[in-house]
Amino acid sequence: MVTNQAYLFLIFIVNGIIIGLLFDFFRISRKVIPTNNIATYIEDVLFWILTGIITLYSIFVFNNGEMRLFMFLGIILGAFIYILTLSSYIIKINVKIINTILIPFKMIYRLIRKIIFKPITFLIINIRKSFTNFVKIPKKSKNIVKN
Repeated sequence: MVTNQAYLFLIFIVNGIIIGLLFDFFRISRKVIPTNNIATYIEDVLFWILTGIITLYSIFVFNNGEMRLFMFLGIILGAFIYILTLSSYIIKINVKIINTILIPFKMIYRLIRKIIFKPITFLIINIRKSFTNFVKIPKKSKNIVKN
């Protein structure tokens, strides 16, 4: 009985480490691709849904659906150990790898922006200027005589 509970505790420590890795996946994606608040909320909800699925799957597979307090303590301990030991290294390494992989795509994007978007914005700005010069709206005169 005790060995079974120790085995379950170790399994749920591993679950905590997996959840920590999942958390880091979202942290890495936020560092590489800046997101707005709505995307951040969606990512947070997705993280919690995936965390719940992982936890419930493990509870049903390894303990026949019986929940025990030590399982959740194992998850918390596993995530805590992971975040204190490996998290910073994994984030730094993956951000560098992803940024290195994205260098050619960033260069292509800059080239496209330079070739296509700059002339278009130049045209739009000049059309606006010429249109405002063509249609000048007279300003109200301040020299109105009062009776």
